[in-house]
Amino acid sequence: MITAVEFRRHLHRHPELSFEEVQTATYIEQALTEAGIPHSRIAETGILAKIEGKGDLSRAIVLRADIDALPVEEQNGLEYASENKGVMHACGHDIHAAVLYGVLLRLAEKRDFEGTIFGVFQPGEECNPGGASKILAEEPFAEYNVVAVIGEHTDSGLEVGELGFCKGEFMAASDELRFWVRGKGGHAAMRDKLNDTVVAAAHLITMLNAVNDDSTVLSLGKVVADGATNVIPDEVYIEGTFRCFSEEHRHTVWHIIEAAAQSVDAKFGTTTEVDINHGYPAVISDNELVDKAVALAAENGVAVKMLPKRYTAEDFGHYCVRYPSLFYRLGVGTDAGRSHTSTFAPNEEAIEVGIDFMEALARSL
Repeated sequence: MITAVEFRRHLHRHPELSFEEVQTATYIEQALTEAGIPHSRIAETGILAKIEGKGDLSRAIVLRADIDALPVEEQNGLEYASENKGVMHACGHDIHAAVLYGVLLRLAEKRDFEGTIFGVFQPGEECNPGGASKILAEEPFAEYNVVAVIGEHTDSGLEVGELGFCKGEFMAASDELRFWVRGKGGHAAMRDKLNDTVVAAAHLITMLNAVNDDSTVLSLGKVVADGATNVIPDEVYIEGTFRCFSEEHRHTVWHIIEAAAQSVDAKFGTTTEVDINHGYPAVISDNELVDKAVALAAENGVAVKMLPKRYTAEDFGHYCVRYPSLFYRLGVGTDAGRSHTSTFAPNEEAIEVGIDFMEALARSL
């Protein structure tokens, strides 16, 4: 039988990008087959495992792990480092998958729980539209009463043996923003014969920046005005991100963004194309589930830290919209380095901690 650590190291050695997890899915299928755990494909490169307990099998809990990697060249010298050039499990998804695999092994061995437990090995968390949306589009749980969807994420801000929780609003909804400010460019000395797209773009940036407040983040990280010292370009390109926690506020800001572009066009005679690529909903943990999880951790002697909400995003938010959900952080050691970097190296001792807690949580619910 493949151990959870061996499972993790295989995934780490053979990472694949979002929605390209072909070999990853095949390996997970083989491991589950060997363990005698029923499973099927979902969302093309995802795997849905199902373990039935006793009693009312329509009552269900969903355990979720993401399986995609990032376009990062690994540089940490691990013996099981990535063999796929330019691709790395730099966000801990291999740890998430190994924890889920380990939990499923234990649940399959001792099915002394009520209902049905699903294990979702989910593709494509790292990019829109998010694999969670594709999973849910197939309605795999339509005939079940899902009482909880549970997910975790590695955290190098926590030591191994520590778990992090946040009640309610935890991670922000996120949208990608792109703008093309177009006009009649030309010689910079002949301002009466052109539309200054650069000044128009600057006004738009200033107006968009004013959206920021205590509950909103709107950041513009790329501006391309490909002119010259004496040339105003016909087009200026801008892109950035918008994040908040309220769906109502999210829709309001979408309208504010569109109105800002229209206002700039009216003032400068430009034509601005606006693209708001709608991303993930906010991750909002069910308060009752958080209370139960924190109490369970205390009973089992697991250290807990209550964390503030954060403006990073996770497509786990799609599950939160549909079902009572719980998302928490799994400590992988403060010496693991920062995630999304080439030297990220989580402590593998966190895998056993993650398995113990997720199994206990699944059984208790």
